[in-house]
Amino acid sequence: MRVLLVTSRGSGRWLIPKGNIDPGLTPAEAAAREAYEEAGIRGKITTDAPIGFFTSFKTLKSGDEKPVTVEVYPLLVDRQLKRWPEAKQRDACWMAVRDAAKAVTDPGLARLLLRLVEILEPSESNT
Repeated sequence: MRVLLVTSRGSGRWLIPKGNIDPGLTPAEAAAREAYEEAGIRGKITTDAPIGFFTSFKTLKSGDEKPVTVEVYPLLVDRQLKRWPEAKQRDACWMAVRDAAKAVTDPGLARLLLRLVEILEPSESNT
């Protein structure tokens, strides 16, 4: 199994597409929109329920950090576009889940990625 990571616009660290939920969108719809805007991927959210949560810290304009809870939704990818809204602001890279867990700096996200391996590929989690 592979996941798509993108770099943050500020620090360039690896993370998953995420953002705010605009009025009128469900959290799952917002996740799909963010995946398009930040990584140029189109697909279908496979569940209305998040597959997990983690706490991250958002840096405010003041420089202060605010804790935010991130809900994670799986997106079954149909295609990756050559152009997308934030293509010039971010890098995107498909990685094996274990490699992605090592690449991210957020420990909560790393744990969630490794948990995906246990849930979706139980035979591989013991190797």
